Amino acid sequence: MQLKGKTAIITGSSRGIGKAIALKLGQMGANIVLNGSSPSDTLRKTEEELKAADINVVSKTGDVRKIEDVEAMFKFAIDTFGSVDILVNNAGITKDKLIMRMSESDWDDVLDINLKGAFICTKVASKIMLKKRSGKIINLTSVIGVIGNHSQANYAASKAGMIGLTKATAKELAARGVNCNAVAPGLIATEMTEILSEDVKENYLNSIPQKRYGTPEEVANVVGFLVSEEANYITGQVIHIDGGLVM
Repeated sequence: MQLKGKTAIITGSSRGIGKAIALKLGQMGANIVLNGSSPSDTLRKTEEELKAADINVVSKTGDVRKIEDVEAMFKFAIDTFGSVDILVNNAGITKDKLIMRMSESDWDDVLDINLKGAFICTKVASKIMLKKRSGKIINLTSVIGVIGNHSQANYAASKAGMIGLTKATAKELAARGVNCNAVAPGLIATEMTEILSEDVKENYLNSIPQKRYGTPEEVANVVGFLVSEEANYITGQVIHIDGGLVM
């Protein structure tokens, strides 16, 4: 229970990697604030699952692109649990297309949610954490932000931007005891990978030295370490979780 008494906000946490992170931090003793962009059965179900696991958890819907929604989410967390100690910027979308066919709205939507959303959440969290002189911020980027990918110019740009945001934020906040790191998952077994064709799956697996997908739990384990006291001297780093895909 290394996080007993701490409160964590995880954006985009109704399913997949975000849900796994919420469960992991909750099992480590943290109070959990789940977030989704709108009310949904999935978000409600995740909250119920965490409650059944004896985790202190609430959920708050809100659009990470809108500062008023983000401020309301942080206020809700503080009113409920007394503080915000951990922020995990996980909310993200994809709108994959060849760049010559990519519309401005395809570009804007991905950059707004993935990158602007992380900026707004970090901006609001930093005011709270700087006053406390402590806090942990984790950005969920991607190996695509490092190596790029076919038909993902918008996604790659957003995730590369999150790496830059991580490093700049880490330098700004370090002197006040606030750490900011990023994790860069590779191919993780989620709903997104389940719908891929067998040929595409085989091509992906051939590029991974470990010859398997990662799991959301393996990503969550790294996040759990980075927000713990054991990682207090780690900041501004990007940790790849990719089975050796990017070396």
